Amino acid sequence: MKRASSLVGVAVTLAVAAAGFVVPSAIGAAAGSATSRSARSDYATPTTAGAHWVNTWTAMPQLTEPGNMPPAPFTQSDLVFAHTTLRQTVHVSVGGRYMRLRLSNAFGGTDLPITAVSVARPAGGKAGVSAVEPGSTHPVTFGGKPGMDIPMGAQAVTDPLDFPVQPGSNLTVTLYLADGQASTSITSHPGSRTTSYMVSGDHLDDTDLPGATTADHWYFLSGLEVWSRSNTSAAIMLGDSITDGRGSTTNMNNRWPDQLLARLQSKPGTSDIAILNQAAGGNRILHDGLGPNALARFDRDVLAQSGVSWLLVFEGVNDIGTADATEAASKQVTADLIGAYEQIITRAHAQGLRVYGATITPFGGNGYDDPSGYHEAARQAVNDWIRTSGRFDAVVDFDKTVRDPADPHRLAPAYDVGDGLHLNPDGYHAMADAVPATLFRHSPAPTAFSQLPPATTH
Repeated sequence: MKRASSLVGVAVTLAVAAAGFVVPSAIGAAAGSATSRSARSDYATPTTAGAHWVNTWTAMPQLTEPGNMPPAPFTQSDLVFAHTTLRQTVHVSVGGRYMRLRLSNAFGGTDLPITAVSVARPAGGKAGVSAVEPGSTHPVTFGGKPGMDIPMGAQAVTDPLDFPVQPGSNLTVTLYLADGQASTSITSHPGSRTTSYMVSGDHLDDTDLPGATTADHWYFLSGLEVWSRSNTSAAIMLGDSITDGRGSTTNMNNRWPDQLLARLQSKPGTSDIAILNQAAGGNRILHDGLGPNALARFDRDVLAQSGVSWLLVFEGVNDIGTADATEAASKQVTADLIGAYEQIITRAHAQGLRVYGATITPFGGNGYDDPSGYHEAARQAVNDWIRTSGRFDAVVDFDKTVRDPADPHRLAPAYDVGDGLHLNPDGYHAMADAVPATLFRHSPAPTAFSQLPPATTH
């Protein structure tokens, strides 16, 4: 794609500015290829009154386990992705004309040197494909530069890019790392359920990556934001592998949050709601597991996201299932989970978020199902508190939705993926349908004092 002449560039700059967006003058003046590594890309600073940034896609950052590292030769001794092109696709919820990416080095053992980044539309609009639509590739920049060294533990947000993103669509993100990351501690999201592609060399702008190595993980990507209308808001799903989509179909985006998104977008009153999946397999609320515990990651994965109005908490089964199978441990994990829910509610309400609680689904027949029934007793006690305490702003009863009516401590056979814990796409469809669309209507936000008990006098 060639740059327009300087006169056309000036005209475009004036037209966009008149529409309420400020465009840096360097855009119209830049010459050469739009994908030149030395030129600024077509980014703009949106200033439309009342509009704001909203996350439209997220992935919970995690320290990559040895089994989820890139295959050789992309993982070497203390070096990952050297002179490598990495192509990944993400599923967008709400759309917008301008977009920007978030890249994470939260768990990197060294700084992460990103050489260059581009975005494109995937071939056929599909997830998990290596090809992109010809002519759709656009460079992404960091402060006008093609790349950035992201410090250890930090994230980087790219410049705004004039690249219209359609609701419910897929987007291809391609990274090139010339030097790679000089550590085998890297940041990823293993449960992508989406195929990524890696190939040696600089192929950032190639239309396809024939012969590329594949892996069903996301690396370094943690978010995508769009500049959208003031009434566009996001809802975060905080959870574990059931929300992360274990049992769903690779490259089909049929996790229960995906299916909820599709239903909301089919209704005019909720088509402007972004659904953000902040879940990971094995995650727990109280203790670290696969990824930091939910209380530890709450600020990063919930409060730091853009445009969020709602939070749905569906987590706790891994805390119960990994507790000792004794009566004392059952009572302790119940009390600790309730205390953790209280903390989450308090911290979210302080930021004006509405908080919804979801009951923990059955695990009869799974390894979490101890013979003495102590784990099941804890699940029932926690669910009873979720349903009756009144602390959550609303309750979604996933347990009631997916349990077997003839044996309520087990999943309905039609929904069970086969391990007694995770669900198949039909089960995830039932869960998505159990979430009322009315939960995502705007209303006055709760205050920090809305659910405090009466003051005690002395």
